[in-house]
Amino acid sequence: MSQDQQQSQQVGVIGLGAMGMGTATALLSKGFQVTGCDIASGAREVFSAAGGNSVATPAELAHCDVVLVIVVNGQQAEEVLFGAQGVVAHLAPGSVILQCATVAPSQAKQLGERLSAAGLWMLDAPISGGAAKAKSGDLSVMASGQPEVFNKAQRVLDAMAAKVYRLGDTPGVGSSMKLVNQLLAGVHIATAAEAMALGIRMGLDPEVIYEVITHSAGNSWMFENRVPHILSGDYTPLSAVDIFVKDLNIVHQTGRELSLATPVAASALQQFTAASGAGFGREDDSAVIKVYQRLSGIALPEAANDAEGAK
Repeated sequence: MSQDQQQSQQVGVIGLGAMGMGTATALLSKGFQVTGCDIASGAREVFSAAGGNSVATPAELAHCDVVLVIVVNGQQAEEVLFGAQGVVAHLAPGSVILQCATVAPSQAKQLGERLSAAGLWMLDAPISGGAAKAKSGDLSVMASGQPEVFNKAQRVLDAMAAKVYRLGDTPGVGSSMKLVNQLLAGVHIATAAEAMALGIRMGLDPEVIYEVITHSAGNSWMFENRVPHILSGDYTPLSAVDIFVKDLNIVHQTGRELSLATPVAASALQQFTAASGAGFGREDDSAVIKVYQRLSGIALPEAANDAEGAK
């Protein structure tokens, strides 16, 4: 795609959190005209400083050909699409919505039907990879929708993702695959926290645990990615505890709809729920280890500034 073609395609990104901001700036860096939308003035200021346009309401994205919805949950997706200031009523027929939030497959199907009735295209396109890969344009996109909508959105997808999986022709399939990913991700984070808590309780050096496990069969991507947050004592949220309370609840509810038990996911959900109930819901999801600290009194590594202040 030429620079002129990219500049002619107007892209809106609703939700300038860690993933949305990264995706919006990645598209901007690759020559697209991008308008970011967020209710938080601070997020809009950051994106404007990066060279993008910023608006406060989805309705102000009427000029966009492609709109990415990268919000926290299904309720927010519903609001930014169909609410009083929603974007749907203002887009030109044939515009494309990339619904990237993690929602129940049943909701993804319903959104697709409603958008089709409004004369719009929808790609059920949950994303994965974290804030760093969002910023570099190297996300994984688990997408489903009609071939025509893939064609319309392909240039945007190529700019934001290292891998785009075409999983089916109808909305709902992409969200189903994302639930499989979130089940594994949530369980792996909870298990990593439990493993670290066990090792610390047995008197092992946390740094040594990390070194050994990341070179052993017990390693996982989440262990390798999240345990450094624990080691540094830095629980600044990249993906918060409450995200997995939400996502594992969707897994649980979908399992009930299908009469399929998900006991391992349910156990992980209990740990994240406990962490949220203890006041850690807005901290990084690795803060689920603090449940074990509360229960057993293990000493977790402290942030450098905290350790200095304790001297």
